[in-house]
Amino acid sequence: MMNATASTAKQAAPREAGPREAGPREAAPREAGPRPAASPSSPARPEPQSRALVELGQALQATGYRFTTVTPATHSRVKARTDHVWARDLADVFGWSRPFQADAVPAAILRLMQAAGIAQPHRDGWRSTLRASTLDGQLYFHSAYPTSDADAVFFGPDTYRFGRALRRELADLQAAGRPVRRAADVGAGAGPGAAIVALACPQAEVLALDINDKAMRLARVNMELAGLANVDVRRSDLLNDIDGEFDLIVSNPPYLLDPSERAYRHGGGELGAGLSLDLVKQAATRLAPGGTLLLYTGVAMRHNRDPFLQAVTPLLAGLTWTYEEIDPDVFGEELDTPAYQDSDRIAAVWLKATRPQH
Repeated sequence: MMNATASTAKQAAPREAGPREAGPREAAPREAGPRPAASPSSPARPEPQSRALVELGQALQATGYRFTTVTPATHSRVKARTDHVWARDLADVFGWSRPFQADAVPAAILRLMQAAGIAQPHRDGWRSTLRASTLDGQLYFHSAYPTSDADAVFFGPDTYRFGRALRRELADLQAAGRPVRRAADVGAGAGPGAAIVALACPQAEVLALDINDKAMRLARVNMELAGLANVDVRRSDLLNDIDGEFDLIVSNPPYLLDPSERAYRHGGGELGAGLSLDLVKQAATRLAPGGTLLLYTGVAMRHNRDPFLQAVTPLLAGLTWTYEEIDPDVFGEELDTPAYQDSDRIAAVWLKATRPQH
């Protein structure tokens, strides 16, 4: 749904039950093996499991692997079909998170999965604890379905909408001759925003910022898969742990009210807008002259009114800005939950705010 982000939204995590396959109950998927120690910046050499994960991604790319990730509701519907439970191909294994038997994947890919610590035993076979999705020809590892863990790393339709709007804005900046020397993707998650910026601005220093260890590890892997040496993955709560100004700040933060307060999903504040508003406050003081904030977020509309627009407008004083709905109706199933009983719809919106040159 959206990228993992900062601790301004509480990260407590009683586990929320998600749709599951029929059959014996098993633990929610999680990556095997120890997590790498937290580091303020990208390590010079990845640890062995990450190295194996990079090689696995390269092997998948060599097969021509492609997968578009859908919403959890759609995933649940597709996975609930009884035509087959066990995976029949790589898309079933790495896209639909179906369990698989050893003969369903090439032996070399299974060996790399085991070396990367993502092949979890399942009955008389295995299941992958990660998914792999593609966007603009790049491959991104992220958490397997269901994303019920507190530190899950999400990727989905919000990512595609965010990426499409971001590419459009980057093209406009380039056409206007406005260079990007230093950029930040705040709440980078698996790293697609940072990658899109880095690919479009190869001379820029791009920071991929997050506080989720799993997200930072996967972002490093994904940046290596994309061949991007100009992305530095760092730990930061929003922009609090990073110094300096930026020519470009981009973000796709959590914007829902999640009962389990999972980091990738819970925006906090009123109707999930807390993180987005906090980021706008910070960005207003951290943009370099001529610098731009590009924010993709979701808004729970109430009684035909936009409460986020009302709250964010005073924070944009002194900036030139535009605001638009880019999808009027997303995650409609959330309207059935108590937090959204007074909401008409949830819309995806795009905010562009630029600091004057002088």
